[in-house]
Amino acid sequence: METEFESRYEIDRTAEFIISKSFTRIALQFPDELLKDSTRVVSALKNKTRFLTEDDREVRFFVMADTTYGSCCVDEVAALHIDSDCVVHYGQTCLSPTSVLPAFFVFGKASINVSSCVKHLLDYASKSDKPIMILYGLEYAHVIPCIRELGLSKLKFSVANVLCSFISPSKDPRESMEHPGPSSDNLSSSRNYRLGGLTWDLPQGNKIEDYLLFWIGSDSSAFANVVLTFNGCDVVRYDAEEDSLETEFTQQRKILKRRYYLVEKAKDANIIGILVGTLGVAGYLHMIHHMQALISAAGKKSYILAMGRPNPAKLANFPECDVFIYISCAQTALLDSKEFMAPVITPFEANLAFSRGSEWTGAYLMHFQDVINSSKPEPEAHSGSEEPRFSFFQGGYVEEQDTNDEAKNGEEDTEETMALVRAAERALQLRGKDHNSLTKQTAAKSGPEYFLNRAYRGLEINSDNTSPEPFIVGRSGKASGYKHE
Repeated sequence: METEFESRYEIDRTAEFIISKSFTRIALQFPDELLKDSTRVVSALKNKTRFLTEDDREVRFFVMADTTYGSCCVDEVAALHIDSDCVVHYGQTCLSPTSVLPAFFVFGKASINVSSCVKHLLDYASKSDKPIMILYGLEYAHVIPCIRELGLSKLKFSVANVLCSFISPSKDPRESMEHPGPSSDNLSSSRNYRLGGLTWDLPQGNKIEDYLLFWIGSDSSAFANVVLTFNGCDVVRYDAEEDSLETEFTQQRKILKRRYYLVEKAKDANIIGILVGTLGVAGYLHMIHHMQALISAAGKKSYILAMGRPNPAKLANFPECDVFIYISCAQTALLDSKEFMAPVITPFEANLAFSRGSEWTGAYLMHFQDVINSSKPEPEAHSGSEEPRFSFFQGGYVEEQDTNDEAKNGEEDTEETMALVRAAERALQLRGKDHNSLTKQTAAKSGPEYFLNRAYRGLEINSDNTSPEPFIVGRSGKASGYKHE
């Protein structure tokens, strides 16, 4: 039993890695479902490192739980609080590159019936004339050699490889960004692909759309990325827990329609909130700056918001924002925002919404570098002379109203201050004798202007009558039965 536990958490390999790198302060990051085993893992690692250590140096371990953002990303912020040398990440991961600390990954070993999986694979392959590419959740990486041995002798197919189990931070974050191989211009133009911690190559001249993708694993966020990114491919999923094969993914296909709907809705937005969904993925700052430049060039206003994991209650505190852009890793970027007051979109969808003339070709990009490469090299500044844009939600053509071009997002300069003053004066001039009505309704272009245009502005004192009003005696008694009832 103890041997099985140490094998599942790879105690020997982890301890050898720690000793080889001479690390002394190790942060162990567990997801919620594995937190119950954290004490046993720490005890096993202490015993193993004590046995392997030749000198008297002490190796200390710190357990991290309740991560700031998604559990699939390395929580570098929490690890830096304890001055750790390295992070050992357990469970499902996106293998996003880190910014500061090195990270060692233990994927775990989920149980699976290998012979049954190969049987389902061979049975379905006999009905299809397409070549097969096997993709899988990283928790099933340990059985891939067995699947190769059982399947290669009977059928020719390709298998993706695990990208790595150890990541070192890069000096240039853009060099360490993980991205799926297809370029942003054409999904099928590259031979090498990377997605969800997997990497694979295709022979020269082959296209990924010509392959049947056979996924081994649960219906997780990693699988949703595969369906969205390679939406032109036929996909089959083998559920190891249920020992069944699923071929119908109409619900996943509907997600693309929903995302296109959000893109069209974002085009009408004037105030955009940029949600910081990660502080550890390399290149997140570069992506935030890219989004700011894109929004500013479109003549819109942006605000940066850092609040951990977003939920409807948190985002409801920012009613002035018409849409939110979620800067996060690929596996947590897709938020179901049906319960939110404003839609939440990805950086790729923001590129489509705020870049004039951009069209959705069917490709869906999730990783930072691909999104940046898909945008125009030098977005032209927004000008009021552009032709009107057709809005599906307003049912007609909309002329983009130019904002103060000289006011930059996040800069508290004199020009922006004067622009806010002029907006306040304009809002006050539009008010007549009826203080709760406006003679002209215009969409707010910034947070202060939004609050100036609100119908309810708190208690207002009637300046014409300064005498005190007579007081009124309210109800008395208990709520279950007031007096005089």
